[in-house]
Amino acid sequence: MSKSIPPLITSSTVDKQQRISFLKHMLMAREFDLAMQRLNRQGRAFGGVYSQTGNEATSVGSASALGPNDVLFPMHRNIGGHFVFGQELDVLMKAFLAREGSLMRGTDGTGHYADPQKRIYGNISHLGAMIPVAAGFTMASKLRGEMCVAMTYIGDGGSQTGEFHEAMNFASVQKLPLILIIENNQYAYSSPNSIEFACERLSDRALGYGCHGITIDGTDVELVYETCMDAVNRARNGEGPTIIETITMRMRGHAEHDDFSYVPKEQLAHWQLMDPVDRYIEHCIAKKVLKKSEIDSMRESIIQDMRNAIDAVIDLPFPPAEEAFRNVFMD
Repeated sequence: MSKSIPPLITSSTVDKQQRISFLKHMLMAREFDLAMQRLNRQGRAFGGVYSQTGNEATSVGSASALGPNDVLFPMHRNIGGHFVFGQELDVLMKAFLAREGSLMRGTDGTGHYADPQKRIYGNISHLGAMIPVAAGFTMASKLRGEMCVAMTYIGDGGSQTGEFHEAMNFASVQKLPLILIIENNQYAYSSPNSIEFACERLSDRALGYGCHGITIDGTDVELVYETCMDAVNRARNGEGPTIIETITMRMRGHAEHDDFSYVPKEQLAHWQLMDPVDRYIEHCIAKKVLKKSEIDSMRESIIQDMRNAIDAVIDLPFPPAEEAFRNVFMD
């Protein structure tokens, strides 16, 4: 595959401290991903382990555009957004390892939890179903006279579901402050884009709903941030929802049980050169944001924090069996 590698943008709206924050949260997302892959191979992770490798710029850049009163409805490849919203490592680790005392009481893992204190809600495994929930949240907020922007995500495959169309039509008619990120990572499990949809860009659907739509490089964190800031400003000005399609590549299988042998090796080789973390490290060094030694030190600190979180959680007990029935049946 001989496609050229586009340069990363240097946004005039981003300062040095924001760039350091972007890099830190992207590194946290990458190292969390690598830790979960190792725990999965060791038989210590429960449920599916869904890699976000290649998607860090989209999750971090998008979530960073939101304010303290806004809400995040992340999907399983958006751990970077959790870190942007201040989620602690041990809280995430408890949830992912399904330990007693986690936000889901140890009854579910891999991100199926809500933390209202952090204004994080999600995710719903029935892909597409989280979009109407996010739209409903903004509708309730609007009726209460609040100004709250909601951001949620869907993949290229999930964007073919009925809930996607119903929610975006409703949000557009009501001019709701909703931002939908379509993470086009080329495959819906093993189905390539070519057999998923006929339109050239998934963001083109916005025209049919009567809202704004745009397609961007999802590996460029500052471009993602800048685009999402524009969408947030439109939402706050009462201009309704925005569909942002981010073009990325899922660099591992749908989950760790999937060897993704259906992906051509030359395609993966091209997208490896587009790695959002590696490219942003080079970008920050070139722009004199940080020295390589400072970035190496930051990464080592993150890795140690990750190890400490695993050590603190791995020996915690699993929930009692009775916990699985609590809040399921009504007397």
